[in-house]
Amino acid sequence: MNHKVTFQPSGKSVLVREGISLLHAAREAGVYIPTRCGGKMGCLMCKVQVDGTSAAKLSPPAEAEKRKLGSLVRGGTRLSCQARVRGAVTVTVPEDKLKAAVRKQLEAARKRDREDDLW
Repeated sequence: MNHKVTFQPSGKSVLVREGISLLHAAREAGVYIPTRCGGKMGCLMCKVQVDGTSAAKLSPPAEAEKRKLGSLVRGGTRLSCQARVRGAVTVTVPEDKLKAAVRKQLEAARKRDREDDLW
């Protein structure tokens, strides 16, 4: 059975068969999720956010994933290499920290430019 996986904030979607990891689904959708360990739960870089509805449509976190993520699991954080698709889900991929810093600098510069135009 195939299920739709939607990645936010890009809005990209892909149909994947049941049991595929979110990391694999992201690669098929052309969504970049960083990882160094190749999906072996060693680097903890592939974290994604899922809401309660989507969390119920993923495989439950195993004890090893719970230990690695700690209290983040209760807040909807999952390792995309471990979470397996069991239904239609929407996943939020956190913004890369470097890109976020650059975006904030650009937004601040634009705001300053708009304020200068007023005078």
